[in-house]
Amino acid sequence: MSKKVIVAGHICLDITPEIKGQPTSKIQDFLFPGKLVNVGAADIHTGGVVANTGLAMKFLGADVRLLAKIGNDSFGDMVESILKSHDAADCLIRKDGEHTSYSVVLAVPGVDRIFLHDPGANDTFTSDDIPDALLEETALFHFGYPPIMKKMYENDGEELVRVMKKAVDSGAATSMDLAAVDPGSEAAKSDWEMILSKVLPLTDIFVPSVEELCFMLDRDKYYRIRERAGDLDFTEVLSIEEDIVPLAEKCISMGTALLLIKCGVPGMYYCTAGEERLRRVSSRIEIDVKEWADKRGFEKSFKPDRVLSGTGAGDTSAAAFLVSILNGCPIEKCAEYAVATGASCVTAYDALSGLKTFPELDRKMESGWEKMDD
Repeated sequence: MSKKVIVAGHICLDITPEIKGQPTSKIQDFLFPGKLVNVGAADIHTGGVVANTGLAMKFLGADVRLLAKIGNDSFGDMVESILKSHDAADCLIRKDGEHTSYSVVLAVPGVDRIFLHDPGANDTFTSDDIPDALLEETALFHFGYPPIMKKMYENDGEELVRVMKKAVDSGAATSMDLAAVDPGSEAAKSDWEMILSKVLPLTDIFVPSVEELCFMLDRDKYYRIRERAGDLDFTEVLSIEEDIVPLAEKCISMGTALLLIKCGVPGMYYCTAGEERLRRVSSRIEIDVKEWADKRGFEKSFKPDRVLSGTGAGDTSAAAFLVSILNGCPIEKCAEYAVATGASCVTAYDALSGLKTFPELDRKMESGWEKMDD
């Protein structure tokens, strides 16, 4: 593939203790005050959109530069070492006086992941950290996790707008991913509907999760669904027509061109704008406007061979979606690769070890890989 890609934004070091035992639906059965929990060896890998999506795109054949900010500290040394092993550390920004972001990932069997996260140097990332020369001849600029990058949500998202506009002005197509917002955090106080109203017209491809999107665009509904779910995962109680489609249509009306909403275990919903908006997408990614216009569909997930951790599943699914777009696949195939990659990712503790190439995924699908609820 000759199309140049930049993946920019959030990066961290993920520390995931190996947690064994019988699956449970209630975290309080596993963690409570005073309990000693025996765990196995820690799995230590890079995390965040830059590492997860960027390295997955590289694995899938894309020509990728990874752009992120870390500190001059021990965790920064580890992040740089890991990216160097993938020949992908050239665009890392190391800053004295700042510390590298890290997450402790609790992947308890049967329960969605819990993250203990320090944003570190991600909080000071700005548009000035994106070199103009790096953007030259870039086909796709992908930016991720603005809700956990302080400069991106301050002042009604002014800096996020600058980031995306800088990419658009360079002639690149743009894409963006979100991250979960802690309801008690500073980021939750931001007007995310206002921020997205300014950013989505500059975002050609938008790949959020349904839970993130619902929290940002319809918080009352978010809390109603959360109450309805009880001990279940948010995505397990959703109606496609009543809960997912309205969010998708709102994103299209706000200005994005191509949308993939990650809906957890059930699958993914895709939606595209009309021809007029699609014609404004950079010609560098060479999409077929007539073929892609006004498409809607839900792609069910494939059944994974095993489930060890959901870490990076959404990021790597987005990577497969973006790379298959760059490869000229129709949107239905792009969505199929996305869910297949998500089902492959969860078979390992880290985001990359379980991934398969597109030819490997094709062979697995052709051999009768079962879908969820089939």
